[in-house]
Amino acid sequence: MILNLDFIKKYITNNGDNGEVSFRWSHSSTDYHIGDGIITYSLVYYLRSEICVCLGSGGGFIPRIMTQARLDLVKDNTWSKDKGKTIVVDVMDGEWGDVDWESENSFFRKHFNPIVIKDTTENAYFNYFIKNKIKIDYLHIDANHLYEYVKKDFEMYSSILSGNGIITMHDTDFNYADNIWGKGNYEKKHYNFTDGPSEIVKEITESGKFELLNLANSYNVKKDKNSTGITILKRKINEFE
Repeated sequence: MILNLDFIKKYITNNGDNGEVSFRWSHSSTDYHIGDGIITYSLVYYLRSEICVCLGSGGGFIPRIMTQARLDLVKDNTWSKDKGKTIVVDVMDGEWGDVDWESENSFFRKHFNPIVIKDTTENAYFNYFIKNKIKIDYLHIDANHLYEYVKKDFEMYSSILSGNGIITMHDTDFNYADNIWGKGNYEKKHYNFTDGPSEIVKEITESGKFELLNLANSYNVKKDKNSTGITILKRKINEFE
């Protein structure tokens, strides 16, 4: 078997013996199944993404996979041990889910050692990324899910992608709530987390500036093993530019 299921259960989908990683369900992940996290791993590994940035992460699921992909490249002698970094930006105010790894002694931070910026994505953009002239190779957008915030995150951070930079946006399955709970059988206010991201994806599609691949499985995967949707975006290259 290609995947080390024991490692996955201990370090990726669970925090050792301290219980499952928060919000892993939204990635269609279970103990031995990393769901759409396999997409993140593959992109980092294939594209050799050095600077990986995750905007928002309640349980640290995606950034730990970003980091593990980079570490595996080191084991393959592709990189030196100190090459690349994983940066997580989260205001940690609980509005879109409580963060359970704020402590430096948390399982996630002890084992994956990301750079953590406790601030809004807007402040982090100007005070850290722009200030330090950082270019992003792989960006994952999963912070505040309201339309105006997703739009701002996309506009700001897509402007500092590296030449071969890639973006994934989480919670983009606009049919998720209807497929899982049944049309009209859920309280919209509780399941609006796909509204902002999916609307932004529609606008990006209409702009024609990015290549997109929308991935969702809520229509054919049973309720407890589905993803809330993920979209891969890459800026189109104008050969005449």
